[in-house]
This record gives sequence, structure tokens and C-alpha cells, in this order.
Amino acid sequence: MLQERGVDVGSMAELVLDLQRPYNPSLDLPACEKALTSVLAKREVQYAVITGITIDRMAEAESLEEPLGSIVRENNRLFAIDEVLALAIVNIYGTIGLSNYGYLGEVKPGCLARIGDRPGRVDTFLDDLIAAIVAATCAKIAHNA
Repeated sequence: MLQERGVDVGSMAELVLDLQRPYNPSLDLPACEKALTSVLAKREVQYAVITGITIDRMAEAESLEEPLGSIVRENNRLFAIDEVLALAIVNIYGTIGLSNYGYLGEVKPGCLARIGDRPGRVDTFLDDLIAAIVAATCAKIAHNA
């Protein structure tokens, strides 16, 4: 589902590497890809991704009832359910993941910069899910270092 929505898992792993290399200079891209794959294998993560992407697709197709459809399409800042769903992923790995998620949500570096402003696309949940997966992967690596 991530790939279908234009998310390159390799780019996510590169972002993990960029974020964690200052704390772990020997870290390499294959280790980041392995940790990312491990995070993506968790059922809780898969359920959050399935739920969020499905809601984005439904909003895009205008098949969500109003006013929810408009709220999701507009990515209203007060909605915040997209962040709450993403926090289900982050909370698996504790406070390190939470601080990374906050940073990623604010700065939107790397692959996150390309999501959310694509014409005709609704990525209300997707951008937060990607940030959460990257943050969780960073936390997993930090916990294992």
C-alpha cells in the first residue's frame, strides 16, 4: 500500500540513516533497511497503515460522508486524528520515537517533503504514517545501539 501511494521504502531508510548517523557513525543503509523492515512487519504498524491509507483513498474518491470527507481532504490542523493514528506506531518504541516523530512532523525532511502537496492526492494520513514509521525505526536502532 505504501508503494502504491508513491512511498519509496528505500527513501525512508535513507532518512533513518541521515537521522541516526550522528549518534551511530558506523550505521549503514542495509542496517537501516533491516530495522525499517522489522518495524513494517509489526501487525500494529500494518493496521495503522491500512487504516490511514484507506481513509486517504476514500477522501480522495469522495466516498467518505460529509463533513468527514472535507475535513480529511483539507487536512484540517484541528482534526489531528491522523497524528493520533501515527502515534500508535511511535508508541511501540517509546519516547525516543516520540521526539523523532515531533521533529519529522515539523521539519519534514527527505522523502516527507514530497508527500502532502501532490495535486489531486489526499495524503492526510500518509505523511504522518511515514513520519511515524521513520521515527519508530530510529528509536529501534537507538534502543539496539
